[in-house]
Amino acid sequence: MQNDRTMTRVGRRDMLKWAGAAAAAAVAFGVDIPGLRLEEAFAQAPIDLGAGDTGVLNYAYALEQLEAAFYTEVVEHPYKGSEKDMNYLRQIHSHEVEHRDFLRKALGNNAIPALKPNFTAVDFDSRESVLKTASAFEDLGVAAYNGGGAAIQNPQYLAVAGAIVSVEGRHAATLRSLLIGDGVSFAGPDIIDGNGLDRALPPSKVLPQAAVYVRTPFTAKLLP
Repeated sequence: MQNDRTMTRVGRRDMLKWAGAAAAAAVAFGVDIPGLRLEEAFAQAPIDLGAGDTGVLNYAYALEQLEAAFYTEVVEHPYKGSEKDMNYLRQIHSHEVEHRDFLRKALGNNAIPALKPNFTAVDFDSRESVLKTASAFEDLGVAAYNGGGAAIQNPQYLAVAGAIVSVEGRHAATLRSLLIGDGVSFAGPDIIDGNGLDRALPPSKVLPQAAVYVRTPFTAKLLP
């Protein structure tokens, strides 16, 4: 864990030094960089998730932050329509908040900072927009846990990840049921392969999809 923390600290320090140097050089030579101010240069340095088990847990923590923030917005500003929908969404919200808080506590001082979400692409007044986004988040979350689990070394962490992904799978099934009802697409080929197995995606495939909904820049250079 010490090595993971050291690598993360070094990565952040290097990025901060680069950002500060770039901003200072721009000021010194009178270069106008659109949207860049000296005091913002440090804030723009990406956060790296780290390496090893710490990196994987931060990876999960980043995704859970995103989901918790999304469902918080949903329950605080519910769309007009079925109270049945909102009952399900409130339950999912409580689960995601618990997942986020559990991972933050487990990581302790190794936890990445809170990420700022970006949900401008979501119409929270639209049932279709909310449920489609929620379904996409849950499907992506399942694939992320399936893919990230292979990199976990600590068996206790792996057991926890397995328990969380099973809940994410229940969320995904619930949302698909709300969206499309019963049918083949409930567990269709977009998520289940020819061997009857759910998708497993590595961080390199998951993060570009998740990053669309996050304002805070972050990377996973040390994860497989």
